[in-house]
Amino acid sequence: MKIKQFLTMMSAVAVSASAFAADPKLAVVYDAGGKFDKSFSQSAFEGASRFRTETKINFLEAQASSDTQAEQILRGLARKKMDLIASIGFSQTQAVQKVAKEFPNVKFVLIDGVVNAPNVSSITFKEEEGSYLVGVAAAMASKSKKLGFVGGVDIPLIRAFGCGYAQGAKATDKKVEIYSNMVGTTAAAWNDPAKGGELARSQFERGVDVVFAVAGGSGLGTLSMAKEKGKLGIGVDSNQNHLHPGSILTSMVKRVDNAVYDTFMQVKNGSWKPGVVAKGIKEGGVDWTLDQYNRKLITPEIEKKVLGARKDIIDGKIKVIDIRSGAACPA
Repeated sequence: MKIKQFLTMMSAVAVSASAFAADPKLAVVYDAGGKFDKSFSQSAFEGASRFRTETKINFLEAQASSDTQAEQILRGLARKKMDLIASIGFSQTQAVQKVAKEFPNVKFVLIDGVVNAPNVSSITFKEEEGSYLVGVAAAMASKSKKLGFVGGVDIPLIRAFGCGYAQGAKATDKKVEIYSNMVGTTAAAWNDPAKGGELARSQFERGVDVVFAVAGGSGLGTLSMAKEKGKLGIGVDSNQNHLHPGSILTSMVKRVDNAVYDTFMQVKNGSWKPGVVAKGIKEGGVDWTLDQYNRKLITPEIEKKVLGARKDIIDGKIKVIDIRSGAACPA
């Protein structure tokens, strides 16, 4: 082989190796619901997968079934010198706070929680805004004027969903009554579809005909029970309309997929920054869904009312109260 050809070949190999070495090392740690919960964690997985498809850069995955396990997993990944670890769910907040301090050269993104540290970006959502929209739809679709809410755990985040839902419903019809139940008190509450279904059954027996499921994997049981009993369910986080076409009125989507995708891309492009970001309807963080699976359930009147409320929230004409700010729920 001629020297010139050899040098050219070696140069190409060096460039290829350099490009490979420049790829960021990324990881995703899902919460107790797991990446196939058809809701919150799955949305994160879809965002990471979209990044992988577009960039050909892979990522490591893990699931934390408890707060203690989350800390162990994050520390293990940090020791592998990850460039960024995406922690999915508020339950990992304390773990991120502790491990990020131990490994200042590792970047973290925390979805649904806040950690103020120079190597952490925190992405939260204005769940109350999206929940307001589905509350409007629920009040208009309900015949009994009794609405249900099944949450995972009684914490500020889930109460924010419930309060936004109630605000939208009450603004639409003051006569609406709302029945609320929580699945449990531990991380297991996010992955107990049987309990989610039983809570929905109990609410239906009290006259509820539309139920909003905000309970991760447990919410799948709530939605299944709605179909079984001929009632309407409302999905959450991911668009769940397709799970039971004709039975799911709409879904309150939280674009966790975009949050993960955007953060991975920022690390790749060198534009990542720490800090706290809150995404509402205006910022493309939350919304309601209308597609072929629920088109027949959403009348022109419901659609017009919801879109009107959506515009008014964006324009600032409707101020949806976030109880996490310390204000009492007005509905």
